[in-house]
Amino acid sequence: MTMIRFLLAAVLLGLAAFPASAASFKAAAAKRIITPDPLLPVSGGVGTPEPATQKQGELWARALVFEQGGTRVALVSIDNLGWPHVWGDKTRALVPGIPPQNILIAATHTHSAPDAYGFPDETGKHHADLGYLEWACKQTADAINEAVANLQPAALKIAVGEAKGKIAYNYYAPQLYDPRCSVLQAVSTEGAVLATLVNYAIHPEVLGDDKGIISPDLCGPLYDRIESKGGGMALFMNGAQGGMVTADNRGPDGDQEIWEECVRIGKLLADEAMHIVADAPLQQEPSLLCAARDIHLTVSSVLMQVVLLNSPLAEEMPDVNTVPTRVNLVNIGSAQILTIPGEALPNIGYYLKRHMKTPHTFLFGLTNDAYGYMLTKYDFNSFKRYEYISETSLGEMAAEEYMEQALGLIEETPGPDAEAK
Repeated sequence: MTMIRFLLAAVLLGLAAFPASAASFKAAAAKRIITPDPLLPVSGGVGTPEPATQKQGELWARALVFEQGGTRVALVSIDNLGWPHVWGDKTRALVPGIPPQNILIAATHTHSAPDAYGFPDETGKHHADLGYLEWACKQTADAINEAVANLQPAALKIAVGEAKGKIAYNYYAPQLYDPRCSVLQAVSTEGAVLATLVNYAIHPEVLGDDKGIISPDLCGPLYDRIESKGGGMALFMNGAQGGMVTADNRGPDGDQEIWEECVRIGKLLADEAMHIVADAPLQQEPSLLCAARDIHLTVSSVLMQVVLLNSPLAEEMPDVNTVPTRVNLVNIGSAQILTIPGEALPNIGYYLKRHMKTPHTFLFGLTNDAYGYMLTKYDFNSFKRYEYISETSLGEMAAEEYMEQALGLIEETPGPDAEAK
């Protein structure tokens, strides 16, 4: 009888720590490998992809799904340089359980993956493997659908803090970057971590596109480290890493463009993220809200107009002077997530975070689209250092147009849980 009473008391204590009403909030995660077999050439941007002869780690599509009341939201991370909305919409069409506008699909921005844009070369020919990309879209949908099928009662842990150590720096101005790392964990009723999402601004380009290697770059070791430490399935969502916040792989003899540096940086960022979230309070019964706004951005860059005209995705964008995209704002517990359809410079990231309605801010860069660099009209073509990022942006006004719409969405949307902050 003593043992029975002990077990009954333990059960009651467990219920007290995690109320039954928390079951209204659910979460689940799933992943799929999207490494091409056989290997495909690697694309690091505009130009002809470089042949790949080996791989270091796998490329992944990773999905974290939340449900609360009648709302479902999917946060999806894909190991690629960028993932245009054309491919994202193919995935969304294969997910019947979530409204398309509630499926946020982001690229990690590894520079060691196949071309998803269909960048034209100097002859106008593209080198993207459309069959592979269609398959990757289906793999991504399979991951989301698996997560939907496995939704279970859950709670959240959310924290934001500075990631310390030799992780990232701004190649253009070493100290002008955002060291803050935003971390979100989904936790089961038994206390097991279902998933850990890491949001940090960095170019995963340690290896780059000229080594003949297919790789998630530093994101792969980050996934492995978090999962080995009991963090559930790991996701990496990039931030405002434009112009030019990159991995700090500087060595005494130049940049260390080797796998060992991917491992060092990925593990360090993973450890920092786990440390940041370790003591965060458990948020039970978190609310969930997903707002979306479809917008258009002006294209004035001649280079980007040429890309749009000659890409196999051009038929989805009949007007080369403007492009469509979507901005999402998600409230989940004490966190607020804002999406950016490109690579925003750090000052834009800081500006947006200052106007969000919580200290637990998450900026998902390269999400729903990846339209090159996004810089203010004051920075556009203002310095010689900014020539490249100005050329590979949509143009002078694109970021201004985006920020106006994003700030409007923030203003008109209620803030996240005040009591959970």
